[in-house]
Amino acid sequence: MASVTSLSDSVQQRLAAALSAAVQDADSADPLLRRSDRADFQANGILALAKRSKANPRDLAAQVVARVESGDLLRDIEVSGPGFLNITLTDRAITENLAARYADETGRLGVPLAADPGITVVDYAQPNVAKEMHVGHLRSAVIGDALRAMLDFTGEKTIGRHHIGDWGTQFGMLIQYLMEHPGELAPASEVDGEQAMSNLNRVYKASRVVFDSDDEFKERARKRVVALQSGDKETLDLWQQFVDESKVYFYSVFEKLDMEIREDEIVGESAYNEGMPETARLLEEMGVAVRSEGALVVFFDEIRGKDDQPVPLIVQKADGGFGYAASDLTAIRNRVTDLHATSLLYVVDVRQSLHFKMVFETARRAGWLSDEVTAHNMGYGTVLGADGKPFKTREGETVRLEDLLDEAVQRAAEVVREKAQDLTEEEIQERAAQVGIGAVKYADLSTSPNRDYKFDLDQMVSLNGDTSVYLQYAYARIQSILRKAGDVRPAAHPELELADAERALGLHLDSFGSTVFEAAAEYAPHKLAAYLYQLASLYTSFYDKCPVLKAASQAQVENRLFLCDLTARTLHQGMALLGIRTPEKL
Repeated sequence: MASVTSLSDSVQQRLAAALSAAVQDADSADPLLRRSDRADFQANGILALAKRSKANPRDLAAQVVARVESGDLLRDIEVSGPGFLNITLTDRAITENLAARYADETGRLGVPLAADPGITVVDYAQPNVAKEMHVGHLRSAVIGDALRAMLDFTGEKTIGRHHIGDWGTQFGMLIQYLMEHPGELAPASEVDGEQAMSNLNRVYKASRVVFDSDDEFKERARKRVVALQSGDKETLDLWQQFVDESKVYFYSVFEKLDMEIREDEIVGESAYNEGMPETARLLEEMGVAVRSEGALVVFFDEIRGKDDQPVPLIVQKADGGFGYAASDLTAIRNRVTDLHATSLLYVVDVRQSLHFKMVFETARRAGWLSDEVTAHNMGYGTVLGADGKPFKTREGETVRLEDLLDEAVQRAAEVVREKAQDLTEEEIQERAAQVGIGAVKYADLSTSPNRDYKFDLDQMVSLNGDTSVYLQYAYARIQSILRKAGDVRPAAHPELELADAERALGLHLDSFGSTVFEAAAEYAPHKLAAYLYQLASLYTSFYDKCPVLKAASQAQVENRLFLCDLTARTLHQGMALLGIRTPEKL
C-alpha cells in the first residue's frame, strides 16, 4: 500500500528543517535551541522553543520564514502576533495530495499503518445469560465495536472479549427448577432469538416464584450451586442449555444492532473458574493479598470508606467462594500471558470505575500489568430519557434493547418514506434499518463516552443537525451526482485554481488519517464523529457554492466530481469505522 504524507506533516517537516537551519546559523544560540530537532518542533512549536532558549519568538519565527523552502507546497507564509506562522498552501499541493489518496486501491485513502502496532484486548458487549438485554447494554456494545474498528484501521491487532455473566448463584435456582420441570427449554437449535428469550424469561420467573415460596427448594437450589462449581456433569449439561439458548437471543439482538459477534470471543465468567484458585494463591504468596476476617483481600491506602477505614478488594470470600475481582484478575492473567496483549481496554459502565481501579492496581502490584502492558477502563455514562433521568418505560421498567431498536427503525422508515422518490417499499424498509440503527449508534458515538446523553429519537432521525441521517444523506447526494454525471469520470486537475469552499473541503479530507489515529489513541470515537459531521457540512457548503455538473469547463467538472467522490469514499470509510451503513440512495 502506498501511504500518503498528510499536508500538515509535510508543512511540519519543511518548518522543522528551516528551524534547524536557523539555529545552526546562530553562533550565539543557546545550546538548548541548537539541539532543537523536528520532533521538538512538532511537539512544542516556535513559542515553546523560544521560551526554553530565552529567544525572541518573533525573531525565531522570522528566521524560520527566511529559510523555509516553499516549493510547490507553500503559497505564502508570514509571521503573526507573538510568533505564530500563518501558512497558505498552494492549490496544486492540495489537489495532488488528494489525488494520491484517491489513487489508493486498498480503500485506505493513503492512510499508513502504525509503525509499531500492539495487541489490544477489547472487553465489551457483556450481556447476562438468561436475562434480557436492556438499554444499559447499548453503549458498551456500540462504543466497543467502534473502538475495535478504529484500532484495527490503524494497524493494531484487536481481540474481542465478551465477558458475559454466565456463572453465579442464580444458576443454582434455574438449573434445579429445570431438573424438576424437564422439557421447559427447547434445544437452542429449534428456536429463534425471540422464542429463546421468551423461554428463558418464563423459566426464570417460574423458578423465582418457587425459590421465594419454598424453603426446601431454596436449599436444593443452593446445593445445586455447589454441584455446578464442582463440575457435576448433569448440572453442567443443564447450565449449558441456558448458555446456548441465551446465545441464540444475544445473536438476534446484535444482528439488529448490525454488529458481528464471534463465537470464539464470547468468554464468560465461567471460563476463568478453574484459574481463580491459582490467582488467589499467587496473590497471597506475593503478599499482594492478605487474610482479613477469613477472606483474602487487597487493601489500598488511598481508597477509604465513610468511616475512614480502608475499602478492600475481595479476592476470595471467607466461605471460600470467589467473586468478580477473582474473575477479572484471572482474565487479566489470561489476556496478558496467553493472548500476549499489550493493552487491555474495558468498555464498562462508569459506575464500576472504582472496582476496576482496584483490580488494575492489584494486577500492577502482582506484575501482570506494567509500563509495557497497560489497562484502561473506558467508563461510559448513562442513557437518559427526555426528562434527563435514566431511560425507563412509562411503567418505570428498564427499556428492552430490542424494543428501542425496533422503534428507531420504525421512526426512520417514516423519514425515509417521506423523502423517497424512486424507492420500492422493500428498499424503504432496508434503508429504514440502516438509518434507524445508524441514528442510535451515532447519537451514542458523537457524545464523549464518559458523559450521559439523552435518547431522543425525533432528534436522532432528523435530517438537520449533527445526526447520522445528515451524513447518510450527504453520501447519497454525492452518489446521485456521480450517477447523473454519466460518462464524465472524476479526475484530478492540479493546474486548476480552487475556490475557497473547495480548498476548505480538500484540507479537511486530507486530515482524515490523523483524525482516526488521534481518536483511536485516545479511545475517543466522538472525535471521529465530529470530523465526519464537519466533512458533511463542508461538502454542503461546497455543493451550494461550487456547481459540479454545470461548472465552467470540462476540467473543472471532472475536478469537482473528483472532490465529490473522494468525499463520499471518506464518509463511507469513516462511517464504517463507527459501524454505520451508507446507503447509495435515500
